[in-house]
Amino acid sequence: IRTRTVLCIRKIGPSEEETLDNINCLTHRPIEKEPCNNQSCPPQWVALDWSECTPKCGPGFKHRIVLCKSSDLSKTFPAAQCQEESKPPVRIRCSLGRCPPPRWVTGDWGQCSAQCGLGQQMRTVQCLSYTGQASSECLETVRPPSMQQCESKCDSTPISNTEECKDVNKVAYCPLVLKFKFCSRAYFRQMCCKTCQGH
Repeated sequence: IRTRTVLCIRKIGPSEEETLDNINCLTHRPIEKEPCNNQSCPPQWVALDWSECTPKCGPGFKHRIVLCKSSDLSKTFPAAQCQEESKPPVRIRCSLGRCPPPRWVTGDWGQCSAQCGLGQQMRTVQCLSYTGQASSECLETVRPPSMQQCESKCDSTPISNTEECKDVNKVAYCPLVLKFKFCSRAYFRQMCCKTCQGH
């Protein structure tokens, strides 16, 4: 809109005039305001709010959507219709503080390797970051053990009949049990009864 001043004046001399009330002018009063710049304004960039910083700790980024809109914001245009050099950034760096250090995470202990007597049981031990990713930054000095000794209760029922004394078929290491003098251990004596007989 553009405006101008419209007055009702009367000449009272070659170079003098006076201002009167509008009612004194009998001709049609000219307009004081009119529209201007009827052509549409060029599209402009409109930026929406920033997202939260991701990840939740350590260096990260915030993101936002930037649209090419009409001057009255009623229409959205392809980005090519706005000036690329004036486009606001869609990503900025951010940080929500230092991340917790990687730590050792252990699994449950497995079954004891011995069905009778002393054996070993294993568990998984992993160094994981706070996001659960494998890491190599855990201190080896505080690594939990992945193996421990265990003991299974042995069946103490004596073998009464020599016909029942035999090597368990699935045990293929009975000759080694005899060689390394393990027959004195209840578990190996039970599994390799025939081989250990008399030793």
